[in-house]
Amino acid sequence: MKISGVDIRPGNILDYENGLWKVAKIQHTQPGKGGAYMQVEMKNLVDGRKTNIRFRSADTVEKVRLDTKTFQYLFADGDMLTFMDKENYEQITLPADLLGDAVEFLQDGMDVQLELYEEKPISVALPDQIEAEIVEADAVVKGQTASSSYKPAVLDNGVRVMVPPFISAGTRIIVDVYAREYVGKAN
Repeated sequence: MKISGVDIRPGNILDYENGLWKVAKIQHTQPGKGGAYMQVEMKNLVDGRKTNIRFRSADTVEKVRLDTKTFQYLFADGDMLTFMDKENYEQITLPADLLGDAVEFLQDGMDVQLELYEEKPISVALPDQIEAEIVEADAVVKGQTASSSYKPAVLDNGVRVMVPPFISAGTRIIVDVYAREYVGKAN
């Protein structure tokens, strides 16, 4: 499906110069002289290269439609991760770098979305938010107010996040996987 250069959004998969590219960031720019354009940062899904391209509103680019399928994470074996298709119980092994930094949040039995292009997996998406336990949290500094400051804490998976002062070790919290931010206290 062809889309205009100004309709590109983060997360879109584009067929650009005979390669599959995932849009990471966009910035709409209107210079004082000349026409407006969309500055697009993209990552190649095959070899991991990054590039910045300018698309004008008159430019068109092919947006790729991907099939998504739910898989369950089973286990890791070195740099390879094994997932199971929830419909037919077939197992598939993929490299961990397909998940990027989100791999640290992967939990046993977690449901993930695999994006397939012509039956080949090209990306793995975790849920946006997960529940994790705080294993280490700094003590509250006297005089710190809850609304203005956060303190560092370490989750059970080893990831460091900033949390409000009232959160202590042993507390279960909800974390945004991709922004690596505290969202709220778990029930």
